[in-house]
Amino acid sequence: MSMNFLAERMKRLGTETAFDVLVKAQALESQGRDIAHMEIGDLGFDTPQNICNAAIEAIKDSRNSHYGPAAGYLKLREAIAEYISKTRKIDVNVNEIVVTPGAKPIMFFGILACVNEGDEVIYPNPGFPIYESVINFVGAKPVPVPLLEEVDFRFDIQRLVDSVTPKTKMIIINSPHNPTGGILLKSDLEVIADLAIKNNIVVMSDEVYSQIIYDDAKHESIASIPGMKERTIIIEGFSKTYAMTGWRLGYGVMPEELAQHITKLMVNSNSCTAGVIQSAGIEALKGPQESVGKMVAELKRRRDVIVDGLNAIEGISCKRPLGAFYVFPNVTKVPMDFMKLPDYLLYEYGVATLAGTAFGEYGKGYLRLCYAGTMESIMKALERMDKAIKALKKG
Repeated sequence: MSMNFLAERMKRLGTETAFDVLVKAQALESQGRDIAHMEIGDLGFDTPQNICNAAIEAIKDSRNSHYGPAAGYLKLREAIAEYISKTRKIDVNVNEIVVTPGAKPIMFFGILACVNEGDEVIYPNPGFPIYESVINFVGAKPVPVPLLEEVDFRFDIQRLVDSVTPKTKMIIINSPHNPTGGILLKSDLEVIADLAIKNNIVVMSDEVYSQIIYDDAKHESIASIPGMKERTIIIEGFSKTYAMTGWRLGYGVMPEELAQHITKLMVNSNSCTAGVIQSAGIEALKGPQESVGKMVAELKRRRDVIVDGLNAIEGISCKRPLGAFYVFPNVTKVPMDFMKLPDYLLYEYGVATLAGTAFGEYGKGYLRLCYAGTMESIMKALERMDKAIKALKKG
């Protein structure tokens, strides 16, 4: 059937390669293959029981079976305002918050509401692929700025400064970062803030991994820099911190006037976020927090295992990330075209990984592995990758 009825803009919309690789891996599993899943950014942890119990109780409350406010339940927005005010050291009120089904709608709505056709948007590369996808979708120009391994996958600051033009409408930042696990320093944020203030640029700050930080690292929000709260969209959610990826609950914190427009986009798309899920979110923020610390401690243990294991494989080198739950090993010394390496690992050795270029052109020569699954998958993947690279070297 011909698809010539599709709007032209659909040709500009991208996707996430992680889900494509997941489909390939699941197809192999259906044939009886054992696959070590390192491709998808999901957590191998169950949602804390107190959050699940809150959702169960919410189901029994008939009020949750009806439409709710498009911007989100007041009690949830109050809890979010308290949480963001405390963790980002800024004063936030409920009218600056919009709750959405997952954090992605804030990315989509924020760009849709702020960026015109022909505007330029600076974003990190390698970076979460949805940034570039939505920039293209609205007819704006994506301006990638590389993250450099030699500075722990932070911005090439001079390249960032030089990328700003009179057409720059938005700068997107993500810290801790997917896919590298890098964290922007306060000095990086200060340069970006100076650019934003001097050039009247809005900053979209993706902070969904803000609580998943290791060693002596510290999460800094650009919104806390004087003059930035009024020009920043903070993207946050429950998926990562509370192991709620499948629940689909996120939110944005932004200037009140912009929040009103983002709420209109919610009205026109989703009407509202499910009440039962919002009730779970209230419990996540207001209930016991011990599970978060335990999860981060276990993720740190897994990080150390996978980094040490990758660095022990000849031809692979891997930075030790300070945040999120991904590693971005350099595979330029592996004797195979890096674009063919993920399929080789998947089909020949049963390890599902992503090519670094799934996250942009500056991901060339890297792989991305997610270590949030299980320790069993990590150990299995390391053993199989070691065998795979040794087999390549033998010819």
